[in-house]
Amino acid sequence: MIVAFLRHAATAWNDEGRMQGRRDVPLSDRGREQARRWRLPPGSTDNGAVRWVTSPLVRARETAALIGAARPACVDALIEMDWGGWEGRRLDEIETLHAAEYARQRARGLDFRPPGGESPREVQRRLLQWLAQAVAENAPVVAVTHLGVLRALLAAATGWDMVAKPPLKLAPESLHRFDVDARGGVAIVECNIPLAAPAPVAGERPV
Repeated sequence: MIVAFLRHAATAWNDEGRMQGRRDVPLSDRGREQARRWRLPPGSTDNGAVRWVTSPLVRARETAALIGAARPACVDALIEMDWGGWEGRRLDEIETLHAAEYARQRARGLDFRPPGGESPREVQRRLLQWLAQAVAENAPVVAVTHLGVLRALLAAATGWDMVAKPPLKLAPESLHRFDVDARGGVAIVECNIPLAAPAPVAGERPV
């Protein structure tokens, strides 16, 4: 079964480079404008009615509503990675104020864990458990989630250890399609499918 994922639109903390984690930060005006432009690309899901699901955090729920998702269900497994005591900090602040600990955690890859927070491996575990349940319903799914969840999913699909560079960069404002088997195993179908239609060229008539 194909499950399509997209990251929520922008928040003020995204623009400031802050680690949001479980903080319930709403979309910014720029983010709301982004989401209003987004549409699922033709052929981006299997045939049949699409089932929308979202992270319980407001930035994901608001994104789904602005896209026009029909009665999305909140799924706890789609919530962002918990950044614990580092939530609200910019990455450069963490690297400066907690240099030794951040370097130690970076070297742990999938087991990176902010103080009082959650590791990508734990995110991956809860996500794969949910996917194994979702595939049993045999209906195309579109999930609105977070970058930390998408990175954990990419690691599961490719074997990326999160120490080396990622095998591909997940572009913003994009849809990412994964094939999920009956045991919750995942494989990439296609990533970085643009959600926003390209801006019309000056002088061209819209179609």
